[in-house]
Amino acid sequence: MLPVFDGHNDVLLRLWTHEREGGDPVAEFANGIASGHIDAPRAKAGGLAGGLCAIYVPSGDLVFAEPDSDGHYVTPLAAPLELLPSLRITTEMASIALRLHRAGAWRLCHTVKDIRKAMADGVFAAVMHIEGCEAIGADLAALEVFYAAGLRSLGPVWSRHNIFGHGVPFAFPMSPDTAPGLTGAGFELVRECNRLGIMIDLAHITEKGFWDVAKTTDQPLVASHSNAHALTPVARNLTDKQLDAIKDSRGLVGINYATAMLRDDARSDGDTPLSDMVRHIDYIVERVGIDCVALGSDFDGATIPDEIDDAAGNQKLIAALRHAGYGADDLTKLASENWLRILASAWREERA
Repeated sequence: MLPVFDGHNDVLLRLWTHEREGGDPVAEFANGIASGHIDAPRAKAGGLAGGLCAIYVPSGDLVFAEPDSDGHYVTPLAAPLELLPSLRITTEMASIALRLHRAGAWRLCHTVKDIRKAMADGVFAAVMHIEGCEAIGADLAALEVFYAAGLRSLGPVWSRHNIFGHGVPFAFPMSPDTAPGLTGAGFELVRECNRLGIMIDLAHITEKGFWDVAKTTDQPLVASHSNAHALTPVARNLTDKQLDAIKDSRGLVGINYATAMLRDDARSDGDTPLSDMVRHIDYIVERVGIDCVALGSDFDGATIPDEIDDAAGNQKLIAALRHAGYGADDLTKLASENWLRILASAWREERA
């Protein structure tokens, strides 16, 4: 079984939601539960050895639009969130991450050495990620606190606007060039992430924001869970020009399992063949090279192909890629090594 390190999941959101309903997040992750996509038993069954675990503050007003008669849709952006409620929710999810670590249900990793050790020990290697920085004020004081708690990756925006920049809507067909890019505070956030060694994730940001980060950061460009706009032209996917910039920076694209970002019709429909996933991987590998592509499942955050179903089915994608002609070395890069290279670069580790 080929170990997989995954670039994006929303398991902390699911655990936080269930805890608010009276659940025990540590027991749910450690022992398994029927709902959702990731827990320790299913991760082990599918070779999911670890990943970037997102802290995401939900937008209660977001209602996904239905396709019109042509199959097109535009979901209005969620409203901006307030700082203090966002800080509370983000802290609660970070607390769950720390409790899971303390209980030995997973291992919260700060370095690539930590990740490799956890994978070797058979313990889920979790990296704390913030998706949308509504919990961080313009003074960036909270960033220091979250870094001390284990934060090692963040996306300045989700698909809504905040004080740091602008997000793209869930829309098809649509260019990612939908709004302005980084604000002045956003440029400061990028520079501070460079100083601390926090990886910057370009998923969900507008095209202008993408280029603003590209001209400011000293890190490789990374989109943790995005696919090819040329194949599925949703606003969340990457244009060829963006893919070329990621290649030039020796960055990385994490392939998103979300069916709405894979299908020709951009629908959220579990009846989606793995060939659609392979098609996007083939296209992006051809564009950027095998060293710049990995996996970014969006487990627990999206509708994924029924054939995979959850983390236990992850090896089905590996098998489909092997059948498509990917050899052992390339599969190892796609499954884990490309992510570890990028994290080592962003975190300024001399050896990964």
